[in-house]
Amino acid sequence: MRTPTLVALAVPVIAAAALTGCGGDADAAGTVRLAVTDLQGLEELQREFGAFETELERASGLPVEFFPVTDRVAAAGALAGDQVDLVFTGPAEYVVLNERTDAAPLIAIRRPDYHSCLYTAAGSGITDTDQLRGQKIAMSDVGSTSGHLGPSQLLVDAGIDPQEDLEVLTVGDAQHQALVRGDVAAVGTGCHDYEEFTADEPNAAVAFPLLVEGPPLPPDVVLYRDGLDPAVVETMRTAFEENFPTLLAAMLQGKDNAKYEGAELVAVDDGDYDVVRDMYRAIGVEDTTEFVGG
Repeated sequence: MRTPTLVALAVPVIAAAALTGCGGDADAAGTVRLAVTDLQGLEELQREFGAFETELERASGLPVEFFPVTDRVAAAGALAGDQVDLVFTGPAEYVVLNERTDAAPLIAIRRPDYHSCLYTAAGSGITDTDQLRGQKIAMSDVGSTSGHLGPSQLLVDAGIDPQEDLEVLTVGDAQHQALVRGDVAAVGTGCHDYEEFTADEPNAAVAFPLLVEGPPLPPDVVLYRDGLDPAVVETMRTAFEENFPTLLAAMLQGKDNAKYEGAELVAVDDGDYDVVRDMYRAIGVEDTTEFVGG
């Protein structure tokens, strides 16, 4: 059975080039334009990353300006059109953006306990991953690293084809409730979400036992567009490396950034994200340049 909610459509990069925003190159304007792929609208960017923007300007000595994007497709168009200079994004989005635009990692931020998990309900009778064959399993959003790609790879690692051997329902934040209602036999999600869902459950480990916990996922990444002035690249990299505790504290002022509590700055290269490319193949996507996720 194939996942009914998987969306894999060819969307030309130039389609997003009509984004409204500041034109011109950061080198000429003297301003570094920053996008965050999981936030929509300038108001949300300012609320979640306003303090971070202020600290990054102080640390780098360069003016920083937010550039709102609606999704990874819009971010790709902005990068290709030289409308944005830096993009803060997750591992799944990084792979798509890199392959569409040749954007490269500037720095990476590793979250603590960033894993994918498969879990079930005690009353399901399922005690082993292999028993999920022929069942329905809930995951979060299409293309989510920890909530879709990671759990799909865990199934593949267990010898289960997530496209043929079971039915995946991508239901967003309703995944735990789908299990509680008995609509699905198990949930694949980020381990942090599992802990959050079960935090108020009495004897959660007994009521909702883990079937498998995956290895650490690659870190989130700040990438820079192809063609950005190397001096700007090095200035920004140095700003992160020499001021990360202050930048992280500023980031944590955003209420939705609590997942970065205890995060650390790490060095990465493109090869560190090959595991994510394997995860795309697990959901049947061979060419990520044609992938549109949630």
